[in-house]
Amino acid sequence: MSAPRAVVLLSGGLDSATCLAIARAEGFETYALSVAYGQRHAAELNAATRVAAALGAKEHRVGHVDLGQFGGSALTDASIAVPTAGVEDGGIPVTYVPARNTVMLSLALGWAEVLKANAIFVGVNAVDYSGYPDCRPAFIEAFEAMANLATKVGVEGARLRIRAPLIDLTKAQIVQRGMALGVDYAMTVSCYQADDQGHACGQCDACRLRRAGFEAAGLSDPTRYA
Repeated sequence: MSAPRAVVLLSGGLDSATCLAIARAEGFETYALSVAYGQRHAAELNAATRVAAALGAKEHRVGHVDLGQFGGSALTDASIAVPTAGVEDGGIPVTYVPARNTVMLSLALGWAEVLKANAIFVGVNAVDYSGYPDCRPAFIEAFEAMANLATKVGVEGARLRIRAPLIDLTKAQIVQRGMALGVDYAMTVSCYQADDQGHACGQCDACRLRRAGFEAAGLSDPTRYA
């Protein structure tokens, strides 16, 4: 019998790379989907290409949707500065991109239906995250319910699952899981404002959380800093 198929949302960062490795380890034939949504830099998309090849994705595609035309986030609007003073407690930070995960999961859902894939993997995390509402378990559960109501495969009874295997893990646990599965984190880019070569700033929330994860895991941080 052929392996089950899964679409894996792959940003090129630490979490999504780990997610791809987990899907592969679980026996899925993986189809990696990255999204050019109007983000500040293309370094993470270049990283995604490297990660998809290294982790054996059957196919890697880049979808295009311009969330930048609406602005409203430091990741899509150059007039809004990326915070570098540390992770703030409470509130939703300006690095939240309105509707991003909803849009990305919708694109993944379309491809999954065409592929007859029965799972979509997404690397959202509700522990070491920056306060994004679309990283919560309730959102994932709601999207899965919607997906099975809104699709031909769902109506015909072939249930599709939204898998978020990192959602309850700390960043240190994510790093440890990925290392055990052979993920080369030096290939990944997590920084909100990486340069064209993928060098990280070391000051934004994404960099701080990533570095703290390696420290807590007792592992050397392979991130390339500017």
